[in-house]
Amino acid sequence: MPVYVQHEVLGKVGDVFDAHAIWQAPGLALFARRPLLRDLLERTPREQRGRAAVRCFSHITLMLPQEEVDDDRHLTRGARVRDLAQGLAALHQKDFGDLLQGDDVRYHVVGADRLEPGEVEVKFGHAVYLPAAGEAVQYTVAVSRDSAVWKTVCAIYPNQRLTLIGHDEHEATYAAPGWPFGAEGAVLLINDGPDAPLEVQVRPKDAFDCSWDAAAGYWTIKSRRGAVDATGAALRLLLRVTPARPSATARPPAAAAKAPSAAARPAVWKPRAVPDPELTAVPLARGPAPQPGGAPPDATYAPVPRRRVALAALALPRLSRYRETGAQVLEIGLNRAFVPAAQGADAVIGFAVDDQDELQAITPAGRERIAAPASFSPVDGTRLELAACAPALADRYCALLLLPQPPALPVAPGARFTFGRGAPMLAALRLLDSPRFLRNAAGTPPSSADRLGLSRDAFSFEAGPDGWLIARLSPTQALYHLDEHLAFVATIDTATPEQPYRLPAGHHLVAGHYVLRFDA
Repeated sequence: MPVYVQHEVLGKVGDVFDAHAIWQAPGLALFARRPLLRDLLERTPREQRGRAAVRCFSHITLMLPQEEVDDDRHLTRGARVRDLAQGLAALHQKDFGDLLQGDDVRYHVVGADRLEPGEVEVKFGHAVYLPAAGEAVQYTVAVSRDSAVWKTVCAIYPNQRLTLIGHDEHEATYAAPGWPFGAEGAVLLINDGPDAPLEVQVRPKDAFDCSWDAAAGYWTIKSRRGAVDATGAALRLLLRVTPARPSATARPPAAAAKAPSAAARPAVWKPRAVPDPELTAVPLARGPAPQPGGAPPDATYAPVPRRRVALAALALPRLSRYRETGAQVLEIGLNRAFVPAAQGADAVIGFAVDDQDELQAITPAGRERIAAPASFSPVDGTRLELAACAPALADRYCALLLLPQPPALPVAPGARFTFGRGAPMLAALRLLDSPRFLRNAAGTPPSSADRLGLSRDAFSFEAGPDGWLIARLSPTQALYHLDEHLAFVATIDTATPEQPYRLPAGHHLVAGHYVLRFDA
């Protein structure tokens, strides 16, 4: 693997603001006790033919002790830092002018807390770039471990061709926050200009698997060694590159991902469908009924589905409607089985809504403000969707959190049941019926989250011959009919037990925090 970033420590310098003391030792370099900046640039050319250097590096970052940089800013408003950068650029231009090939010489001086007084470090190389004054950002790079909390790594400029992202800033251009792979490998971004897609590669090539998720808009990077974290989940890093100024001619970074074509994907055998365990088998007679004492009939058995109700999604309420109750924050965590539970150590991701109706995603990496619609992949193989509400629901709800593994309960036919805070039927699906989800203002007694928007007797339901029969039992209960794709159909406000509302099988009903799917 080539050296993309050259990071060297020059050691002790009498005056860290003396350009000549940093550039070259007095006398013959052959007898110098340590190489200084000029010697390093001469020994590490950017391009060479045979043993002859034909081009040198021209962008250099200089790190000085932070305390000395702070003192200069306080006493001279940074004049010594500016003079140092200008002095080194002049020496660079003087000694290597024939190897620049028209490149601008740029120096950037920063402070570093880790350096002792008199110590100086330098950084240059193929993946070190210093933007020109006024140069606009082309891309912004961010990373995440859970797809919810994203942390900015760096900006990429139009003329910045190579960027190396890794464990720390010694071996890479930038360190990725939360880099999970230790000192192993790095990610290389190749930018060949606005007319070419940004390429994402890994170095060394056998260190990671890098795949593009077109639906989510980011790369997933995993170690090929099968390393896992403390919870047993595979180590991974998600990398997102966002164009700063989308234009009609620029191609988005997503176009650079080399996703396998349909022809290249391996064919797989489709497993035989497994019958639903909730299907019961009843005989369908193929002939006349048997006569007493006769042979048993030739009958086949066909599965008959049992009716059931599933919790397809959670409707996140607008808490601003309930300020008089003292409700301040509603927090919902999802464990590794993606079952809603109170936010805790076993939650892989959580969602919160406050009394300002602002949404947040919560993960072990922190909190991040979000807006619907959005999607998340806190673990491999599972995607969470946060859907925006239809306008008819928007005055009560912020978003719909779709559950990837909806819990369901069977419903016996031929009877009418009631759903609500005081009804035992489907109580196992009322997963927010606990004060652990709701944080109230000081002095307000704890209460169940179900008290926000769900009546004691909200509605009744009964399986009908061509769907479900829904009756609204409380005059204050808001009920909404959504189709099989969670699109708004109607508001249910006039249905009564005598004249129920017909809900087609597979459609949804919103009551309180719950989006229930009524299956045939």
